[in-house]
Amino acid sequence: MSPDTLRHYELKGLLPKAPRSPNGYREYPAEAGTRVRLVRRAIALGFTLDEIARILAVRDRGGAPCRSVRVLAEGKLQTLESRLVELSRARDLLKAVLRHWDSLLDQAPEGERASLLDALEDLV
Repeated sequence: MSPDTLRHYELKGLLPKAPRSPNGYREYPAEAGTRVRLVRRAIALGFTLDEIARILAVRDRGGAPCRSVRVLAEGKLQTLESRLVELSRARDLLKAVLRHWDSLLDQAPEGERASLLDALEDLV
């Protein structure tokens, strides 16, 4: 992990401000590695840094943000499901466009334009 990422995590409140050594390097406690791994796993699930920071702030104050974390994750799943439907439609449309274009290319003499982009008007 880059020093810039660690500094950014500090600024976002994901990591506590690290004390500096005499040579100016940040000295993170051992548990910072665990915290960074937690953040990276949450990012992989679609949580934003701001969401993670809010969750960790509640947790660090002794709170139990578990139910709100669950609600956030459910929303992310719903968004992902919607995106999958959109992507599936886009894939199907692109397959249809390619089939149509293949037909136009088969009919076009070698070296002649098949006007593929113009044909999109009829398909999309």
